[in-house]
Amino acid sequence: MAARNRLKIARRLLSWYDAGHRDLPWRRTSDPYRIWVSEIMLQQTRAQTVIPYYERFLERFPDVESLASASETDLLALWSGLGYYSRARNLKRAAEAIVAAGGFPREYEAIRALPGVGDYTAAAIGSIAFELPRVVVDGNVLRVAARIENDAADISAPRTRERFRTVAQEWLDASRPGAFNQALMELGATVCGPRNPLCRACPLRDLCRAHQAGTASQLPVKLRRQEPVSIRAALLLVRRGDLILLKQRADHETRMPGFWDLPAPEDLPAARIGECCGEFRHSITHHRYSFRVLRAALPRRALGREFAWFAAEKLNQIPLSTTARKALKRAAVPCI
Repeated sequence: MAARNRLKIARRLLSWYDAGHRDLPWRRTSDPYRIWVSEIMLQQTRAQTVIPYYERFLERFPDVESLASASETDLLALWSGLGYYSRARNLKRAAEAIVAAGGFPREYEAIRALPGVGDYTAAAIGSIAFELPRVVVDGNVLRVAARIENDAADISAPRTRERFRTVAQEWLDASRPGAFNQALMELGATVCGPRNPLCRACPLRDLCRAHQAGTASQLPVKLRRQEPVSIRAALLLVRRGDLILLKQRADHETRMPGFWDLPAPEDLPAARIGECCGEFRHSITHHRYSFRVLRAALPRRALGREFAWFAAEKLNQIPLSTTARKALKRAAVPCI
């Protein structure tokens, strides 16, 4: 693409963004701590889902020092329902490193070295908080690049992703890298979407080769797809008066260690299984779960240390798994 057109892309994106964009709370600050928290929460999660978690999180942990000194139980309880819980643990580890270093790092490589921070997150924090001239590259940006270039190469291939990174870096306005990155992400999230791109509303439509060729809806191309795995499972709702029985995941478990969940039938072989009181679906990466929630009763006998009884009004004070939340909702048990 000619240098003149690259400059046009930057100017048009910034003008479009300055004229109006989504009012998201993390866009009202230049505090690297708050920007960092938002970027970690936004990994694999939609902005509208993140907003209430972000606001509650900052109310409880308003600065990096309070986060570094937080207990893991308090942290996970606050994160409960947001998913991808290694993000929360990495936040605490990174906060401890930042406090030990005496402040938030200001260089890209130092930001990139924080636990839980990858290339995209480091570029986002660095550009927005410190105006470092690094372009962000995520799924939205790859999609925009593929369409602007009308390039049908496989975006799951590292070589393609690196080429598109180079393309987007050439577009970057080094005088306003933070605003440019946010404009590029906003375009991909709101206009240049995965399906049915809103080309008429796009400020780059006359510079977009895919729009000119009529191929925008066919791009980008992603060839390496893993087929989803369907799994049927059950969870038991065991009550004793106003109390609900939960099981805590062991620290060595790979998925959500330390979180509380409803027990599965195999966890309580002596349970007397009753009626189904709800069903729900839950996805984790390429696994598609279909859960049934079954009422159950237990003989009065000793339970292992991993089990505990909780009052419903106390469930918002513990790290409760997303599957438990969904199950209790189906069974009409309030847990938030």
